[in-house]
Amino acid sequence: MSFHGVHLIIIIYLFLCAKIDTSPEYESGDVNHEKTKYFRDENQPLLSPTDVQWEKYIKLIEQAEKDHLNRTDDPNLTVFHQQIDRDFSYWKNQSIDGIRRQLTVSEATAHAHRLTLYQIINHRLYRQTEDQLIFPARNHGIEHFLLNIIDSLPDMEFLLNTYDWPQNQPTIPILSFSKSLDSRDTDILYPAWAFWDGGPALGSVYPTGIGRWDVMRQTLNKARQTYPWSKKESRGFFRGSRTSPERDPLILLSRSSPDLLDAQYTKNQAWKSDEDTLGYPPASELKHEDFCQFKYLFNFRGVAASFRLRHLFLCGSLVLHVGSDWIEFFYDRLEPWYHYIPISTDLHEVKDILLFAQSNDRLVAKIARQGRDFIWNALTMQNVELYWKELLLEYYKLFGNPQKPVTKKAKFMQIHRRPKP
Repeated sequence: MSFHGVHLIIIIYLFLCAKIDTSPEYESGDVNHEKTKYFRDENQPLLSPTDVQWEKYIKLIEQAEKDHLNRTDDPNLTVFHQQIDRDFSYWKNQSIDGIRRQLTVSEATAHAHRLTLYQIINHRLYRQTEDQLIFPARNHGIEHFLLNIIDSLPDMEFLLNTYDWPQNQPTIPILSFSKSLDSRDTDILYPAWAFWDGGPALGSVYPTGIGRWDVMRQTLNKARQTYPWSKKESRGFFRGSRTSPERDPLILLSRSSPDLLDAQYTKNQAWKSDEDTLGYPPASELKHEDFCQFKYLFNFRGVAASFRLRHLFLCGSLVLHVGSDWIEFFYDRLEPWYHYIPISTDLHEVKDILLFAQSNDRLVAKIARQGRDFIWNALTMQNVELYWKELLLEYYKLFGNPQKPVTKKAKFMQIHRRPKP
């Protein structure tokens, strides 16, 4: 072979080597690549018992990948608009005239159920005075978004719930931040106050609340860069108070299998002794960015949906989401086995899932990246504000009564902008 021929072969070889992805971050991993390790063709030997154990999870991930690719979204709708359609579907099947009659006594309803009655009149915002509110700070967080969009809204009034739990009233529409699918709650979801202000406060690390979503996005993105996938610990992680005994199996598994996860209870307001943290002293609280050093992060509901979920995704870690009952407005767009791995509330499969994750690093890294990218790109402050606008315009379209002008209540106060938290 001539010198030029050898030289050409070397060039081609070097070019092909440059195309091979050797990055430990698995930025271009795919399901098919991982699947080949566990599924045989006619020329491959039978699967070992260990490989068969993971086959069920790989098939779930493969199906989620197909479902995602086959998903068709209406190009005329914004990213979370389907949740608005779902929330109003119940009300569109009710007597609109009957609902409008109920809304004529909305001030009495607000007083009876400790709700906030908002009025929008000539692009000004009104409600009860501060002493009539259950959680004024929560209202302040909500009002940031209402004032941002008020020039786009017609005269209207609506009832809003700032409690953690929904109201589930069958004859009058109420806006709530969270609701239960199992209970078929009739509440209409709105983006929680916590995107801007109003808590929740978390002990010593977040004494006045987790903080604005736009700020936390940047904080968690820096933490993700500090702890890229290759530098994260290959263990599960959970810190939280014992708001429900359904979390106990995870804590006990951590004590028996610390190589799999680090899960510990912290104090809450009800804590009196180590008995309240399953016989161990309460663990120190950590900021959300400290969670990012672990690969697998657990999310549990609290009294209702957890404010923590969206933050966990931005670590670039794999989110293990326990239960599927309680939702916020953006949950519908999160796809199990594509954006996160679902865990049943009894946690019976949790050890198996952690072993699977440790044995399939490239595959779960891809899910982690997909979940993070979705929350980063879709759950922006701009889209939160847009959701508020679409929600209230849809509300007015269904319940508004142009024939009856909205009149300011006698003791209501006008709401003005507040300094940034």
